[in-house]
Amino acid sequence: GKSSDLLGKNYAMFQDVHVMIFIGFGFLMTFLKKYGLSAVSLNMLLSALSIQWSILISGFLHPHCQDPTVEWGECPESRPWIDINIISLLSADFATAAVLISFGVVLGTTNPAQLAVMAFIEIVLFNVNEYIGRSYLNAVDAGDTIFVHMFGAYFGLAASRVLYNKKASDNDKAGPSHISDLFSMIGTVFLWMFWPSFNAGAAATGDAQMRAVINTYLSLCACVLTSFATSAFFSPSRKFSMEHIQNATLAGGVAVGATADMYMTPVGAAIIGSCAGILSTW
Repeated sequence: GKSSDLLGKNYAMFQDVHVMIFIGFGFLMTFLKKYGLSAVSLNMLLSALSIQWSILISGFLHPHCQDPTVEWGECPESRPWIDINIISLLSADFATAAVLISFGVVLGTTNPAQLAVMAFIEIVLFNVNEYIGRSYLNAVDAGDTIFVHMFGAYFGLAASRVLYNKKASDNDKAGPSHISDLFSMIGTVFLWMFWPSFNAGAAATGDAQMRAVINTYLSLCACVLTSFATSAFFSPSRKFSMEHIQNATLAGGVAVGATADMYMTPVGAAIIGSCAGILSTW
């Protein structure tokens, strides 16, 4: 039936995105030497909370009939239903990614209660913002560069400004160590491996989804090369900076995301990734 078709086509990509959320982002956040355990455990807590809350909020904004094949406007019933399937679970993962990006901004300066409040507020604003962008502005964003990455980054900056604490920013616990950098690289590698699924997960199945995978993969490969090269070039000792390698190597996946399913040719994808790597490292 329809459920088995949806599951067969989307479960692999859903699982890839799931790995990105719980392992990729979780270990990427271990870059602070004194907050490694907090980063992985609070990442899991925030993710589980955000996924459930986003399913509800998204469901409130997109009501369904009891029969999900009937449009809500033509529904004979007055009572709305929340349709939960593999696509809504995947969408909840995307919303959670925005929260985890914001979490990375305030890591080490917040307690679990503050993070929970941030997640509750951000998930509501995220879903409202995406609903307005897709339904009213007809914005195209296959890989969620605009709705997830930009929204999460700017929300995190705003939260950081509100929660600013000079003592925390000057604390000697804020720096990395060799061990924390190693664990953070594990997160980077997992995110890098599965980013094509992140960008292709919401694309239309078929050719568009295949283009999203290919474009993202090529963009990521080009981004790694320019990130390493630029990192060494701008370093006085001509050495690679782990901060650059952990983060800038992923910029190609973000940069190509919004247009990942479009015709951009392999060269175009590589150029986007190369520029993203240079700008992020610079």
